[in-house]
This record gives sequence, structure tokens and C-alpha cells, in this order.
Amino acid sequence: MNLASKQPIGIFDSGIGGTSIWKEINQLLPNEKTIYLSDSKNAPYGQKSEEKILELCIKNTEFLIHKNCKIIVVACNTATTNAITYLRENYAIPFIGIEPAIKPASINTTTKNIGILATKGTLNSSLFAKSSNNIDQEVDIIEQVGEGLVELIENGQLVSNEMTQLLNSYLQKLMQHNIDYLVLGCTHYPYLIPQIKDIIGNDITIIDSGQAVAKQTKRVLESNYLINPEKLVPTHFFYSNTNTDVLKFVLGENKNYKVEKLNF
Repeated sequence: MNLASKQPIGIFDSGIGGTSIWKEINQLLPNEKTIYLSDSKNAPYGQKSEEKILELCIKNTEFLIHKNCKIIVVACNTATTNAITYLRENYAIPFIGIEPAIKPASINTTTKNIGILATKGTLNSSLFAKSSNNIDQEVDIIEQVGEGLVELIENGQLVSNEMTQLLNSYLQKLMQHNIDYLVLGCTHYPYLIPQIKDIIGNDITIIDSGQAVAKQTKRVLESNYLINPEKLVPTHFFYSNTNTDVLKFVLGENKNYKVEKLNF
């Protein structure tokens, strides 16, 4: 048995959005301990320079390594697209990244038009450009920056008049292009799915990356002999550098976690 197998999975995001990824990982791997770092003080990463994003990702990574994490999930599209290559080259533990799921959308589209709602930092990244260039050239990717959405979620305004107005504006622009798939390119956005469905209806399929990331995490753990052999229900630790109320709200009722505020 690999001695590191009992160590926790580390997850970080520029805020609470990555908890949508954590929920998928926890559902697939219920015996794994996890440590989640919410860098809400610096959210959103999508408005920052590549240099600043990398600096924050290094800081988050070293925090989780100090906590003895055996693998790190970068549960942020912007962080992945701007920093994952550097992290993999400079740290010895495995990293799982997250990218907008444009490939499955491009394979299954019938209108040949797919929409992506993401942050500016993700859409402007070289990794996203590379991924976009690798899909069927007959498929048009219509991009829409979700400016302001992350900030509203982080401030607890998940359901608000301002959120409704922004979503209507962004989604109407995408729908004008006859899209049949909408790719959510930010881990915060799955929390908006009920509202998004109210606007776009049932004819447009919504895709996010949560399940795919959880499955990839399991594959990498298995290939490195890092699956926790214990069958106990673990305690999960969540850390945030801002008010923890919104984090507790999105986590819901769960007695198996502890949330702490830290100066970070």
C-alpha cells in the first residue's frame, strides 16, 4: 500500500465555485478525505493578469502541499488554463485541471453552433485557444464573457434582480446564434443552472465539467496507487480567506465538514 494513500485530496478555486467540483468528487469517492481552499479574497481570477494568476496558484498549491495533500485539483477554469503547465512542471504531486467541455459539445452539436459562457481570463488563455483549434472547424464557438457573475455569487446574490438581468443579457446574445449546446466555462456557473434553464429552455443542452473532473481524479489516484483503502466516512476541511457564510450555504447541511476562516 502506498503510504500517501490516506492523505487528503487538495482542491482550490478562486472562491466557492469549485465546491461544485468537490461535490462530484465526494460523490464518486466518498471515502477520500478532502481539503478545499477558497481564495475568495482574490475572486474572480478571470479579470487578473496571467502573472498574477500564476502567483496565486503557486500560493494555493503550497498551502495544500503543506497540508500533506496527495493530489491537487485545480477547480478553476482560469487557473487551469493559465497555470496548470507550470504547476505540473514544478511540483512532484499529480495535478488535475479543468477546462471548458467544448469537445463533447462540438461532437454532438447538430446546429454546428455552440456557446460558451466563461470568464475573460479563460477565454483569453493560450490553452483555451489551443483546445478550440483542435475541434471540428465546421463548428462555430460563440464566446460570451460572464462579467459580474462570479462577484454576485461570491457576495451571496445567487438569486437577485442583478443576476437575472446579467444572465438574460448574456444568454440572449448566445441564443441569437442558434446554439444547441451551452458550455459552462467557470466552476461557479453550475450554481446558476436552474436560472439558466428558465431562460434558454429545454432545446439547448448545458454542459459543465464536474463529472469528468471527478472521473479523471479517480483514474489518476488509481494509476498512482493513491486510493484511500479505509472505508470510513471522512471529515472534510474547507478554508476561506473571507466571510464563510456563502461557503457554508452552498455546501448545505453536512455534518462531515469543518469550515474555517484564515488569513491567507
